[in-house]
Amino acid sequence: MSARTRIAIVGYGLIGQRHAAVAGQIPGLLLAAVVDDDRDKRAVAARLGCNVHAGLADLLADESPDGIILATPTAQHARQASLCIDAGIPTLIEKPIAATVKEARAVVRAAESVQIPLLIGHHRRYNGIVAAAKTAINSGLIGEMRAVHATCWLAKPPQYFLDQPWRQGPAAGPVSVNLVHDVDLLRVLCGEVACVKAMATPSRRGHANHDLAAAVLQFRSGVIGTITVADCVAAPWSWEMTSGENPAYPSINSSCYLFGGTRGSLSMPDLTLWRHSGPPDWMTPMSAERVPHQAGEPLHRQMTHFVDVLHRRVRPDVSGIEGLRSLEVIEAIRMASETDRTIMIDAGD
Repeated sequence: MSARTRIAIVGYGLIGQRHAAVAGQIPGLLLAAVVDDDRDKRAVAARLGCNVHAGLADLLADESPDGIILATPTAQHARQASLCIDAGIPTLIEKPIAATVKEARAVVRAAESVQIPLLIGHHRRYNGIVAAAKTAINSGLIGEMRAVHATCWLAKPPQYFLDQPWRQGPAAGPVSVNLVHDVDLLRVLCGEVACVKAMATPSRRGHANHDLAAAVLQFRSGVIGTITVADCVAAPWSWEMTSGENPAYPSINSSCYLFGGTRGSLSMPDLTLWRHSGPPDWMTPMSAERVPHQAGEPLHRQMTHFVDVLHRRVRPDVSGIEGLRSLEVIEAIRMASETDRTIMIDAGD
């Protein structure tokens, strides 16, 4: 029998626990260790029968897993990723890749210099809904895409911020914590962003971050996109509540993305395609049909892919560069909202 693939999870909060649950469903994959500086979380993790450590340095001093998942607060990602790279261990870094573009570039360069694979945890890319939308758009079902709108309106309760005080900090507003997922999907479906305009409002909770922001994105393809995000709005229009992806959230039959083309439009995640029966004409009726998609749990697909990455069977499909590109857009939105200027985004390599 071949040896099992051993991974460690650093950070045993909500997403770390989900990764642990998924790891237990993958044949041949062993959760060897969990790292967390919270004693209670280490006690919970120990019940899984794995090793527990108070810090990443402790883990690396005692054992060498085949792969590491960083599920810690964003501000810790760059430092912890550097430790993993120095140890020669392929790493899955939860989104966003780092707190700043400068940090992210340093992480990507370090990994590339020693050829250590990085996989960034933009797990929504593994959802069959996204794959179906990409196929529909690329095959011309809506004609030439001209416009896109994304909504991410959430109502986070007070306890959310009390449980993890870092969520009240300047780098933990909904643009960084939530919108990075939506921006990443827009890049997948619409291409790279050329420039950004944005505005944001300070948190009414008295936190050091904002609680509401809106941005206009111009894509290199010519598509114009609008996007709004809030963690203070009671509404059903977010990926969390419309996709059915995470059972922790109530699921509703609606959408939060709209893609508009010259021949029709597509909403997502409900994958409703709207088109006229003849040539497009605002005075004639439109009909709707559902685009089929393949079901499947995105975190499970991501973990399976990560195992393939660890064994060098494939290259990361959401590489460090991809994580960097999405973070560049997020940082541009923050800068645009703070300076009231249009922020250009370099084309990159």
